[in-house]
Amino acid sequence: MNYIAYHFHILPKEPFTDILLAELSLFNFESFEETEEGLSAYVQEELDEEGFENKIELFKNEKVQINFQREKVETINWNEEWEKNFSPIEVGSQCMVRAPFHKKKEVEFDIVIEPKMSFGTGHHATTFQMIRLILEDDWTNKKVLDMGCGTGVLGILANMKGAKEVIYIDIDNWCIENTTENLERNCVSGKVILGGAEQIDTKFDVILANINRNILIEDMATYAKFLKQDGAIFFSGFYKKDLPIIQNEANKHKLTFIKNLEKENWIAAKFVKAII
Repeated sequence: MNYIAYHFHILPKEPFTDILLAELSLFNFESFEETEEGLSAYVQEELDEEGFENKIELFKNEKVQINFQREKVETINWNEEWEKNFSPIEVGSQCMVRAPFHKKKEVEFDIVIEPKMSFGTGHHATTFQMIRLILEDDWTNKKVLDMGCGTGVLGILANMKGAKEVIYIDIDNWCIENTTENLERNCVSGKVILGGAEQIDTKFDVILANINRNILIEDMATYAKFLKQDGAIFFSGFYKKDLPIIQNEANKHKLTFIKNLEKENWIAAKFVKAII
């Protein structure tokens, strides 16, 4: 299978690399790689599309310069690419997210992710902050939904912290395959489902949704419907300036804002469903 690689040169690199990555994740790109110049994005040749270029034009202003080169590449060895670019992530002293080839450290929660390049390895600020929020909460006997699961790292951590059941949903076949493998690798169980919010058909004590602002708003009513009374929902995948928008939509569905964490202008926020 051949791929098209888009190599983006971004000035300044921070925070605009993460911003561009979030926008490009809405298209058919299969994986992303941070580079010295900015970002490389990969898409299967037959799924290549031009719509994302309009997004790039929106970024071109006095604050940032973005240029890119398009390159056709042969079948990619993702394992090799991963080993070259993935370094372990340590979230405080409690949790480590690593690949099998990394040395294990003495932490309470050791999560092993096999190379697949799915979004959600822990490098991205939103995933990192979601992990921090998960570490703060009690998950004993909770039924959990990991919505837009990516690698499954968030649900895996919830399981390790005592959740009785975790269901994983993602629209990407690649993520479904990766999550399934990572569950086995970390000796945890869970049901993995291909699809979007329309696949939710049971109530949860906790919902984890690290996606993007537009999808969170679009699916907010569904999340609220299937969240138990006094249940918690964790949102991420949006910028600090968008938090009031998320809060406003959440309020419409009786979801009460509790707290948020911020990293590199990205937000992870906790809400609860008020008891009526």
